[in-house]
Amino acid sequence: MAGRIAVIGSNMVDLVTYTDRMPRKGETIEAPEFSMGFGGKGSNQAVAAARLGADVLMLTKVGDDMFGPNTRQNYINNGIDARYVDTVPGASSGVAPIFVDSSAENCIFIIKGANGQLMPADVDRAEADLKTCKLIILQLEIPLETVYHAIEFGARHGIETLLNPAPAAPDLELSKCLKASFLVPNETELATLTQMPTENTEQVVAAARVLIAKGIKTVVVTMGKKGAMLVTQDRQDFIPGFDRIKAIDTTGAGDAYIGSFAHFYVASGDVLSSLKKAALYAADAVTKPGTQKSYASAEGFAAFCQKYGV
Repeated sequence: MAGRIAVIGSNMVDLVTYTDRMPRKGETIEAPEFSMGFGGKGSNQAVAAARLGADVLMLTKVGDDMFGPNTRQNYINNGIDARYVDTVPGASSGVAPIFVDSSAENCIFIIKGANGQLMPADVDRAEADLKTCKLIILQLEIPLETVYHAIEFGARHGIETLLNPAPAAPDLELSKCLKASFLVPNETELATLTQMPTENTEQVVAAARVLIAKGIKTVVVTMGKKGAMLVTQDRQDFIPGFDRIKAIDTTGAGDAYIGSFAHFYVASGDVLSSLKKAALYAADAVTKPGTQKSYASAEGFAAFCQKYGV
């Protein structure tokens, strides 16, 4: 293995409803399809990396309900180290009702459940194993104090950290995140972090540069099908989206992007090249329904790239 990845984050059970349109307030409509699968930003990112062949360690909490054992087994089935997947007595597992319309756009509710009890002490308990990792990935579906602690842990032990500040959290203290190696928001999250407009590329770059000026080393702003913007102190690079596909379901596309980027980055050390590959991996994911089940294996991704000559 080129380098180990730790994901300190959430797990959810996705409850996905496919509908021709979203109901209006007070309206009941019939939806044509429903599916259930494994999700949660942390878990999605871990599975995307693992499917590509990364060595992944997962730190998360599940409830003592029917979803908990299945979630743990899902990690094992994907080759993820699940020794730090703990059960919280009396708590529900995290769930995410998701609604996908005919244009492949989605609306998502999240109920954190046991994810809300992943604490700094859990990071410390895994210290010996975390020290074997090259990169730690974090999101905001767990307590912020745990996110801050993990970033500080990474800085103290010379381990790079990637913070995906999602879902957007107005109470996030940016000053406690400045030691993160990578900050990867989307346009909405960037606007929340900076209180600046992010409606076009110029505004995105300006807002990202505010974060760089505050001390963040590398900012990657994901912009959906438009692509992504890489901003550092001395450069900015636009990574275009891959528009030669028809999107079926965009749920989890951002997580596919981050998880695959992590895999490619720890293998190569090349940020820009890894982001370009991640754009292709996420493009492949949106051509299939579901979240984790849409994430390709290394062989499947190679076939996608061969199909499109990329």
